[in-house]
Amino acid sequence: MDQLVRGLSLLLSSPRVAPGLLSAAAWDALRQADAVLAADPAAPQAAAIEAAGIPVTSPPPEALASPQSLAAHLLEQVGTDRSVVWVGSPDGDPGLAEALAVTLPEDDPPALELLVGSWDTPGSRLLDAVAVMDRLRSPGGCPWDARQTHASLTPYLIEEAHEAAEVLEQLDGPDADRDAAADELGDVLLQVLFHARVAADHDEDPFDIDDVAATLVAKLVRRHPHVFADVTAETPEAVEANWDQIKAAERERSGASRTGVLDGIPAGMPPLARAVKVASRLRRAGHAEWARDWLSAREDGGDPGALLLSLALDLRDGDLDPSAALRHTLRSLEQDAADELG
Repeated sequence: MDQLVRGLSLLLSSPRVAPGLLSAAAWDALRQADAVLAADPAAPQAAAIEAAGIPVTSPPPEALASPQSLAAHLLEQVGTDRSVVWVGSPDGDPGLAEALAVTLPEDDPPALELLVGSWDTPGSRLLDAVAVMDRLRSPGGCPWDARQTHASLTPYLIEEAHEAAEVLEQLDGPDADRDAAADELGDVLLQVLFHARVAADHDEDPFDIDDVAATLVAKLVRRHPHVFADVTAETPEAVEANWDQIKAAERERSGASRTGVLDGIPAGMPPLARAVKVASRLRRAGHAEWARDWLSAREDGGDPGALLLSLALDLRDGDLDPSAALRHTLRSLEQDAADELG
């Protein structure tokens, strides 16, 4: 390959990718360069480059004092005929590109390029979230975070889930706030990270966020054989039927087989959400008519709860979520009350 032209390459790489996992173009530039510099040759990326047999040197301390002094030093290293690669710091060296643009000589300036060595893949920022959560729970972190338990955190998980639902339900309407939705989903994600980090501290039976993710991946693959295997399911109804069979097999293997169609519905669910779950179970099991007859008898006996549950069944039959419908009505009532009643 031809020798690099005179110039300065700024090597940019993602701190969320393992050191040394660089693009072919980046390795070519590093091997052909007359000099490779980094602020700290012992930093992970620079150390990986040096381990590959490419010497990495550091500018003198005075050159690292400011972006302007670093820019001047790097251009001095290029001189009249050299190719130089600067191994960027994890923070992206704020101000360096601007300082170089100002410092470049007007007469016969060297070539200046941004050389992308690695880049984030979708989901990479989750690694940052895991690292921050770990820092908060580790010695020297946050005393409040360090004191929390699964029991103390559970109310926050429930609260954040409700707040997220409130915002997400409005995303398709005129009052959509996508920034707020991203923020609320982040709060839910925080609770998952927090519980996983608490679990990692258990003395006898720990698990961590990687165990949580691995369990989720295995479950998603197992429950979608029409995507990851050779099962055919071309309609949502066929997918639901497959899903029920797979979940039943999972319960049998775990020794938690249901004896009744409504077994396993959490008693602590909010009543309307629980009603939706009950209605869905009965309908999918083919017992909707039995439920109607049962509720009719209760209504005739003056049971007010039967009236509410019957309405929940009606809404569910129309593919409406009673909880979501009630929240929508309450939002409208609150807005109109504020406008008209003060």
